[in-house]
Amino acid sequence: MPTLHFLLLLLLPPSTSIRCSSAVEERVTRTTYRLSKPSIGDDGRIYTCSEKNLFAFESNGTIAWSIHLNFTCDARMTPALGERGRIYLVAEDRVLRVNFSAVRDSSAAVEVLFGPGPGQAASKIIGISVSTLCSCVYINLLHRGLFAYTMHGELLWSIGPVLDQFGYRLGCRRNPTNCSFTSVPIIDYCEANIYIANSEGEIYSLSTRTPHFKWIQDFSSLDKVFTITAGNNCRLYVTVPARALVLALDVSTGNVIWQRTVGPLSLSNCGVVVDLNGWISIGSLDGCVYSISPTGDLMKFPRAAKSDLVIQVSPILDCSGYAIYISQTQLEGKTEHLIGEYTIVSAMRPKSTIFSLLVPATGSVYWSQKYSDQFNSSLAGSDLDHFLLDEEILLAFVAASRDERRILLFLFFESAILLVLASLVRFCCVFWRKKKLQGGDLGSFLKKRRSLQLKKRAFGRTVSELKQRAEKETLSSEALEELGDLERKKDGMERKLSTTYSLGRDQAARASLKSLLPLHKKGRSYSFQDAKKKTVTMFHTPSDTTSAPSSSSSSTGSIGVREPEAGSSKDDPVSDAKGKGPIEEESSSSSRDGSPQEGYWGSPSEPETSSKELMDVLNEEIKVKGELSGDGDGNVGESRNGKLLKRRRALSSNN
Repeated sequence: MPTLHFLLLLLLPPSTSIRCSSAVEERVTRTTYRLSKPSIGDDGRIYTCSEKNLFAFESNGTIAWSIHLNFTCDARMTPALGERGRIYLVAEDRVLRVNFSAVRDSSAAVEVLFGPGPGQAASKIIGISVSTLCSCVYINLLHRGLFAYTMHGELLWSIGPVLDQFGYRLGCRRNPTNCSFTSVPIIDYCEANIYIANSEGEIYSLSTRTPHFKWIQDFSSLDKVFTITAGNNCRLYVTVPARALVLALDVSTGNVIWQRTVGPLSLSNCGVVVDLNGWISIGSLDGCVYSISPTGDLMKFPRAAKSDLVIQVSPILDCSGYAIYISQTQLEGKTEHLIGEYTIVSAMRPKSTIFSLLVPATGSVYWSQKYSDQFNSSLAGSDLDHFLLDEEILLAFVAASRDERRILLFLFFESAILLVLASLVRFCCVFWRKKKLQGGDLGSFLKKRRSLQLKKRAFGRTVSELKQRAEKETLSSEALEELGDLERKKDGMERKLSTTYSLGRDQAARASLKSLLPLHKKGRSYSFQDAKKKTVTMFHTPSDTTSAPSSSSSSTGSIGVREPEAGSSKDDPVSDAKGKGPIEEESSSSSRDGSPQEGYWGSPSEPETSSKELMDVLNEEIKVKGELSGDGDGNVGESRNGKLLKRRRALSSNN
């Protein structure tokens, strides 16, 4: 089978690129400022350089800050993001380190990390890489080798493509004289390895800390030009654009695990992108995206090739790590010709660009938008109007702007989820503290709660029917008693459902069931308020009278109700005399130890937080000593004593 090489010949005018412009600008207006390959930082900004300036762009196209470098940067290389607040870039055979914190002072913000000394010849820099794990900067110099420097510019080690060890020569077996490293050093953060290729089609694997080769694999039988991508998942991916091949290597041995053929690739930018699912994706000149699973299964999006679409730039991974942004260029026309071993793709002038967000693992396209010559209204009129932009720059801005919105939506969604989880945790903590669940199971609790709800509904329907009958006709006494019993049962079930068998804490509704609430304590008087907002005041004052030799002191109790009862009269002498007669505290053993006396009826719903003196007064057995004026037999006094006892019983029942 003959070897096929793919070339792309775009029939475009010189220096033509997609440019962001406003509607009022002239089409013929062009600028000469061209931006380098962009780098997207963790803060969502796009870092790129032009001429002797380094720019940090916001996602909307405005310049956040810029620094003068004093050297012309290399537009072919992407600025490398280092430790927090540091950027490393290549400018005039020098490696510059830019400090963000000193951005206001250009002279202090830019430092020369590596460069030729006075009287030394400059060496061409092929590429640089920065490792934040070992705090090193790796620089590949043409015909000199790979150099490792610290973040402060101190040389750690260096190594060339040829190594003589134990009498054996490693690397550049076919041409050791003119062999040199020709690729950017690629860092594998998972394995702490560095991968680099030489001019003879060999790939090296060496440690990030020591200049020792782990393995060398020769791929010159495929081609001498390829792109290396670290998967950080025990895989190393090699793209051979001349043969449209993608290979997966084992990082431990360098052996080929699988290889797949994709569509025709561009020779300039054909690297693969690895997502967190382990899928790798690459764009092709046939307008499709080829995605390969970790096991080597190949998928194509869309399935049919487009006759007027091409993909010339590598996809960009989104902020989540599971989706990719792709850029498809729509052309006025495209043809493919097979000439010998070459397939030539000829394309006419581009008409528009389509940006999409694709999830390779599922094949779902979550977002897609088409832009014509006037790229985007959000970027039109921004600082990008002063630069010539290509698809790679525009794709970076699209990815950064979309990622910013997605991050905001994700933070909002995450906050909502955390709020719901916090509510559920609080509910579970309160629910499982219920006494009914301490000794029993959840099933019986829910079954009992369900039965109470059904009985409550049945009683509610019956009460409603009886009330409707009462409105139409007069009910008998038995029916009225039945209605009262049903209402009491219904109230009891509602009380159980709101407290004992509720989904909240047990004491949730007890505070509203207290019939008397202490309002104040002043001197020897006590004031209460019942559920109907009636105020009851009890006065306890000392008296001069003594009841018996065994009693050392006595007191006079007075109970006043501020709201008169229905049917009472101001002229009623019995009513006026209620609670005004002297009473005596009868000493007994039962009253001293606090046990309840005869004539006192306690309420089970009485609050336990009542005053101790109040409980002593209510638990004492009182006896009326004074007799009202009347017959000598004391009938009036007995009647008064009985009415006072009834009044005390009513007060106890309210409690």
